[in-house]
Parts: sequence; structure tokens; C-alpha cells
Amino acid sequence: MSLLPGEWLEPLLTEDQILTRVKDLAAQIRADYGDEDVLLVGVLKGSYLFLADLARNLGLNASIEFVQVSSYHDQKSTSGVVQIRKDVDTTMEGKHVLIVEDIVDTGLTLKHLKELFEVRRPRSLEVCSLLRKPEAIEHDALVKYVGFDIPSAFVVGYGLDYGERFRTLPYIAVLHES
Repeated sequence: MSLLPGEWLEPLLTEDQILTRVKDLAAQIRADYGDEDVLLVGVLKGSYLFLADLARNLGLNASIEFVQVSSYHDQKSTSGVVQIRKDVDTTMEGKHVLIVEDIVDTGLTLKHLKELFEVRRPRSLEVCSLLRKPEAIEHDALVKYVGFDIPSAFVVGYGLDYGERFRTLPYIAVLHES
């Protein structure tokens, strides 16, 4: 994937590091839920690769749904406005629901989603995020399962993008602009 003039990528997490951690997260989730059914709700578009790898490693009775939200609007920082672009297609009532996020930055999107899903009366509602930026969190966004805590830098790869670019990188990198 070519970079635009003035852009460069600094590798942050290798493909092996990511896949090893996804297996560890899946083992943790399996231990917590046992044989219980779990509804995995992937937050599009960034979580799709993480969700696929996580689901393959879970080996439990998991169903998959997607929600699409937007708060970045092709920018590097949140606009502060969360828009639901696609809601889940199934009921959450009485189910164990696990929101699967690519990254928790300020926590605004996750806070909004948790409030939206809580009124649907799930049996339980937890969050699994591949990445979290502890320094950037502004809203109480409790994440039970965290892959990696990372610095407050703009990252791409493994589903994360900048203007729809870099999603297919098998690793995660910091996108720098000179």
C-alpha cells in the first residue's frame, strides 16, 4: 500500500503479537462464559478483522452482529458527535452481549453504544477492545478485555484506517505525517 508524500508508518505491533494476544483474549472470554451463548457485536468497520480472529479462537456458541457508528468522519480526532449508521438486526434481551471494538480512544463512542444497548436489557454487557489509549480516555468506558494499551498516537492497520486506507495491513503502525 503506497503512502502519500509526507506520510510514513512506524510499526507498533507485529502480526504475531496481535494474533498471540487475540488467542489469549479468547481463552479469557471462554473461561468467563463457559458454555453460555454470547452475542458478539462488532463495531464496523475497524473491528472486522479482530472480530473474525477472535470468533475463530473462541470455540464457544457465539453469534455475530454488527453495528456501525461514526464519530471521526475521516479525521484523525473525534468530532464529538456519535452517529449510528447501522444498528444490530437481532434482539439483545436476555443475552450475553460482548461489544468488540478495534480501539477505545476518548471512550465517547463506546459510552454511547453501552447506553443504547443497556436499554435493550441484555443478560450481561461487556466490552472487548483490541487497543486502548488510557491517556486519551475522557468518558467512563469500562473495557473488561483489553488487547493492548497503546500511546495516544494515530494508528492504522489490522482493520484500522485513515480515510479507508491501511485497513488491510496485517500489523498495527503509527501513521506519521511530516
